[in-house]
Amino acid sequence: MKIAHVVDSMEMGGAETLVSQMSGLQREAGHNPCVYAIADLGTLGEKMRAEGFSVQSNVGRKLTDSTRNFYHLFRNSRPDVVHLHNPTPTIYAAVAARTAGVCSVISTRHSLVAPPHNMRAEFKYAIAARFCDWITGICEATTENLRNLNNVPARKLVCVYNGAAPLRRAVKGGWPSKDGFTLVYVGRLEPVKNHTLLLKAFRDAHTSMPHLRLWMVGDGSERKGLEKLTTELAIAGQVTFWGQQHDVAPFLSAADAFIMSSKSEGLPISLLQAFSLGLPAIVTDVGGMAEVVKLAKAGITASLTEPAEMTAAILRMAANHLEREQFARNAEATFNSRFSLQSMVNCYMKLYENTSRAQRMAKK
Repeated sequence: MKIAHVVDSMEMGGAETLVSQMSGLQREAGHNPCVYAIADLGTLGEKMRAEGFSVQSNVGRKLTDSTRNFYHLFRNSRPDVVHLHNPTPTIYAAVAARTAGVCSVISTRHSLVAPPHNMRAEFKYAIAARFCDWITGICEATTENLRNLNNVPARKLVCVYNGAAPLRRAVKGGWPSKDGFTLVYVGRLEPVKNHTLLLKAFRDAHTSMPHLRLWMVGDGSERKGLEKLTTELAIAGQVTFWGQQHDVAPFLSAADAFIMSSKSEGLPISLLQAFSLGLPAIVTDVGGMAEVVKLAKAGITASLTEPAEMTAAILRMAANHLEREQFARNAEATFNSRFSLQSMVNCYMKLYENTSRAQRMAKK
């Protein structure tokens, strides 16, 4: 099966990591995946090219250019499936895929799609969705938010939980230097991630437990401001900013708990990677990440509007060894049973095959 994944770019990010991992597993199964990026190639795109994948970037940054370009690309390459990741690729390429005669057109929403909505963008997405066979949300919260928008036919909506390739535990000699109970955040340093809440909660918890440490793994527009905030909060010596890391396994292997304080969140790959190593989690009570932590019974959720709850969660996680061990066992077991990369890819392969056009072609 020839599968074309369409993304905004292949810079480092959750959806991009997922596309890279999906493509690897699909190729191992004998399929022929490729990637089209509307904008930049990015570090993940470069990595995929080095691994022998076809990755084309800068297909077109304007709607008219992209639609025309994608139509010609699909007409020439004749993919069996076009898998669109997030709204812009769907708006730019769904019509092109259908008019080019692609058998299966799937759109995945990787973000939470929670209010407030950009109604202009959602209107465009609703039009593009008419040309898709399936619209998938990466958790029940995302799928329900899409359903409540009433801009996508209910019969097309399906929940396919994100999956992730399990991380291999790093040997202790390869761990970052560590002293004290260590919390780790892995993700972009952007406003929606709400790091001010995290740092203030950590400051308050550190007052009671001086042995606490926090690792921030990732980069983004907020980094300088957050580094300045740690100095203002007098916790600069306890918080380490590691920047973007291609291999997060050493950090997740060494840490004692995963933490995320987002205002809005779908189902982050970094949380699933933490689960794969049996790392318990503290997350704000929003979106798919809270949904999954509760489902797995693998950690603590804290209110987004009550900062003291995150402080209490940190103190509880650090103090209760037996509860933390149970969270860890639950995290790893649930990852293996529900959130593996293979489980997710299997679900998508079934959707690829379960369209009227694909079924007609299979009978020929």
